[in-house]
Amino acid sequence: MLRIKNKTASMGAIALSLTLLFTGCGSKTEPTAAGSAPAATKESTAAATPTPAPAKSTEPLTVYLNDFDEIIGPMFEKASGYKLNIVSGNGAEIMSRIEAEKGNPHWDVVWMDAMPSIHQLGKNGQLLEGWSPKNVDGLTDFAKKLIPANKSYYATGAHAASVLIYNTKAIDAAKAPKTWSDLSKPEFKNIVGMADPAVAAPAYPFVAWFFNNQGMDGGKKYFDSVLANGVKVYPKNPNVSTALTGGEIKVAALQESNAYIMKNKKEPVEIVWPEEGAPASVRVAAIQKQTKKMDAAKAFVEFILDPKTQQELIDKGEESYFEPSAKGVTAKKDRAANAKLVVADPEWAASHEAEIKTWFADKAVK
Repeated sequence: MLRIKNKTASMGAIALSLTLLFTGCGSKTEPTAAGSAPAATKESTAAATPTPAPAKSTEPLTVYLNDFDEIIGPMFEKASGYKLNIVSGNGAEIMSRIEAEKGNPHWDVVWMDAMPSIHQLGKNGQLLEGWSPKNVDGLTDFAKKLIPANKSYYATGAHAASVLIYNTKAIDAAKAPKTWSDLSKPEFKNIVGMADPAVAAPAYPFVAWFFNNQGMDGGKKYFDSVLANGVKVYPKNPNVSTALTGGEIKVAALQESNAYIMKNKKEPVEIVWPEEGAPASVRVAAIQKQTKKMDAAKAFVEFILDPKTQQELIDKGEESYFEPSAKGVTAKKDRAANAKLVVADPEWAASHEAEIKTWFADKAVK
């Protein structure tokens, strides 16, 4: 279910009352003969004084967000003075909502672990194009390479859409899976789980990399072998975590924050980063091109690209295990030193998204 948090300001009415009060006490000039200049009174002198800049709108900026880092709301409001309305949900919920509102968008910014889906919104002409944040030069080379030609979205970080993780009470380290191809081996039959790429936002970038890397036929062949080995598909990554700790499965392809949360809770699990790399889910932010709150929207994107913001998300955020997109930010100390991310081409992944999700839905046993 979508969770909607409305954060409106109560100061608007007070500001309006003060405006009306001071308007009633406004400046005036003495009557003069035709053609002569008005008398210079104290009131007219006051009228010539430059007026302060208008207060920022109290109408909240609406951000459509994955189920992560809702601490961004108070952080942004405190730093910018703009109010924020967060609408959060899983990837399928957010994208369905955006599609349903296509003719009358209710969102101003979308911030999701779904670069291919956001890329497609840009191709469909739904995003602001040609704008560069003022702090874009502070992005890492990795993040700069992900900026599309039309500049319709910007990466705020990337994390492993899945790493390998196993229950140490059930499997010895020597026998644990080391590569993605291991998931189709007989010794792991009926004990592996993963998230549904049609529901969980990070799960599509995970499967898309295999199809992009091996071609459509190669991707189908790989997942045919894995699914035939009895892999269980759960709606979201937290469901996979629960199945792993509950003994329903013993191995999983699991999003990295969920994996490290289990480690930090002292669960009997161990994480393996495959040498060939972990397919990345890139978190990106984009602005709805028809937004009436353009200044606030741009301020929000620049805020989440700021190294101080990204460091605070890593230090205090709910989804704190990720590779930052801003220079000068330190990732979690316990994040593996050999953490290698590989990324599916967003143009390719966007154009094949419906096809791959449909194929996977027809094949997967849930």
